[in-house]
Amino acid sequence: MAIEVIRDAYVSINAVDLSDHVASVTFNQSLELQDATVMGDTAMRRLSGGIQDATAEIEFRQDFASSKVDATIYPLLGVQTAIKIRKSKTDAISATNPEYQVNGMLGEYSPVGGGVGEVHNTSITFSISDGVAVVRDVTP
Repeated sequence: MAIEVIRDAYVSINAVDLSDHVASVTFNQSLELQDATVMGDTAMRRLSGGIQDATAEIEFRQDFASSKVDATIYPLLGVQTAIKIRKSKTDAISATNPEYQVNGMLGEYSPVGGGVGEVHNTSITFSISDGVAVVRDVTP
């Protein structure tokens, strides 16, 4: 397994490429584990197969210019939108650079924040709805 440094992540929100403003991105997936413990068991027994969940956490360098961070994010509060994330923008989509395509909803947005002398950032978390599609090959 190759160890890599992330330097060129791709983040598209509502078909707008905001990669050049991303400071960090984390895509989290989880699967609810069901408790299947019964009388006589001496340890927890769990089954997979519960409900899947995911979030996309993105920290942006804030920008209020047209078609940049605020202009793209602000109208999406409470609206389901398309999100695409991959570890490398310049590398082709492949088994080693899969693209995660999801529909997400933003429940909170803080357009302004920071202290004196700090870079103006905004952090958002999309809650994913409708599952996760993983694209590992774009060959027609």
